[in-house]
Amino acid sequence: MKLLVANRGEIALRVVRTAREMGVPTVVVYAEQDRHCQYVRMADEAFLLSGDTYADTYLNEDLLIAILRRSGANAVHPGYGFLSEVSSFARKVLAEGAVWIGPSPDALDALGDKISARQVAEKAQVPPVPGISHSIVGMRPLLDFAHTHGYPLMLKRTDGGGGRGITLVRSDDELRGFYLNHNAAQGGDLADYFVERFIDNGRHVETQCGRDMHGGFTVYSTRDCSVQRRNQKLIEEAPAPFLPDDVLAQLEDYSRRLFETVGYVGLGTCEFMVTPSGKAYFLEVNPRLQVEHTVSEEVSGVDLVREQLTIAAGGALTPAPLPRGHSFELRITSEDPKSNLTPSAGTLETVRWPSGPGVRVDSGVLEGDTISPKFDSMMGKLIVTAQDRATAVARVRRALDEIEIAGVPTPVELYRTVFADDEFTAEHGADFAVSTKWLERKYLNREPASTRAGQPASLSAGAQDVDERTPSEEIVIEMNHRRVVLTVPSDVVATLTGGARSRAAERPTQPLRGQGMHHVERGRQRQDERSGVIASPMQAIVTRITVAPGQHVSKGDLLVVLESMKMENYVYAPVDGVVNEIFATAASAVDGGETLLTLDVEGAHRGAKNTKDAQDKGERA
Repeated sequence: MKLLVANRGEIALRVVRTAREMGVPTVVVYAEQDRHCQYVRMADEAFLLSGDTYADTYLNEDLLIAILRRSGANAVHPGYGFLSEVSSFARKVLAEGAVWIGPSPDALDALGDKISARQVAEKAQVPPVPGISHSIVGMRPLLDFAHTHGYPLMLKRTDGGGGRGITLVRSDDELRGFYLNHNAAQGGDLADYFVERFIDNGRHVETQCGRDMHGGFTVYSTRDCSVQRRNQKLIEEAPAPFLPDDVLAQLEDYSRRLFETVGYVGLGTCEFMVTPSGKAYFLEVNPRLQVEHTVSEEVSGVDLVREQLTIAAGGALTPAPLPRGHSFELRITSEDPKSNLTPSAGTLETVRWPSGPGVRVDSGVLEGDTISPKFDSMMGKLIVTAQDRATAVARVRRALDEIEIAGVPTPVELYRTVFADDEFTAEHGADFAVSTKWLERKYLNREPASTRAGQPASLSAGAQDVDERTPSEEIVIEMNHRRVVLTVPSDVVATLTGGARSRAAERPTQPLRGQGMHHVERGRQRQDERSGVIASPMQAIVTRITVAPGQHVSKGDLLVVLESMKMENYVYAPVDGVVNEIFATAASAVDGGETLLTLDVEGAHRGAKNTKDAQDKGERA
């Protein structure tokens, strides 16, 4: 076997490492931004994907197939994300006579669309979350469902993944707002959504499963993935704690039924919502390896990438042993906790990972690497394992004290807070009280106006939330042979050193290109009702523009949809106005603070005044 890894970063490196242990030569691909990444250097062969977008590089099926032919590889591992669940790519790989490391294209079709996955669950007699198992076609069915099952509701994209395309609505007004903003008659994507009842205080529990072509089935472990932001996982653990034996047995039975119903061969994850009363509802099947597979590896002792390669080659899977100990995974992302974990880009100035007993780090970045807004915000995964959950919690605290990353913000400080919270740790007599909205409600609770409009938003902090604290530096000194760390304001350091250190300390962590500083200043005015300038809140790719020049918009109307680091972000009209000029186009890349469009605010006022004057004249007549 010669293996083409059709992915990037941490997961590509993960696959290359196991393939090397098995004596399997590897071929990787890389975009120009990834030229110096570790996975590129470790593989036996590497091929450039020319281009600056997903579509040109890691999502370019035909280019990847051409590299498959050119390299002489006879197997493809898609990793996770990108093309891992795309049946058309799997079919092209198989048509080349190569081995596809994953379930069949038919299984991908059955499970890849969330509506068809609900129908598979119903066929397997596995209860899905109460919802409508077809695309939204009108407002009346939505209102009928809401009035029958109650609010809040989850509006989900049928092709969504990784938390994208999920909207929480809490009232008839928010539901109507969602409908109008996505109305197909205005170029929207309403037909791509379906509805489910939102289960409050539910836990996100999943089973890491495997099934070989001989019918062998196993659950390597359960996992709890309830610590989330924007419906995306941040902390995962295995096995899922504090669940009764009958619930665990039910989850395994449901998982077996789902795999058998679609003839699934390979590794995959069945995801469920478990209510406080212990009832399990089906969410989806992820037909690939997942980010959090590491904790299942730690408690089962099984290399899951090796399992994938073995099963794809026709071998038998490894029956899972009883779980050994407890494991946590913490996703280390370039996201800023001060602004509700907004994705950030920049250059990694310092990277110091923890080590020691029970500590594993899966990372694809090194010091000096640039974190690009065009790709995922995850830089690595910290996996900590111990003989039981309480010891693993203590070990995580120790590991977090050792980690040091500079150049981009990370959620490390937030993790320290979570692992000191009795509601999560279940220490000091407290009960485990974590659900899928726990983190957001307790620690990320600055709700943006956009969510009150019935729309999702990755950004929860506007310009008014910019951290205005004085920059500071840490200086290490010794007093009486004792090491002391002083935190000193940067302006004081500048006075003592003539400004050299201060200038270094104050350099931006996110590189600005060209007139970037000018754009940032304009971007800070984006909530100013007088300016009419609508700027991008981050570096991103424009995925959809919902308005046209000359169009009148009302406060709260959806203007532009952005994607940054695989997260959707929505830009709304801060005031009533008329669209004046649009500077961005779909699929274009924009910097943080760059103008997307301008509104004629005064024109809207004049139009409203003229309308009122006309009404007054009519009434006088």
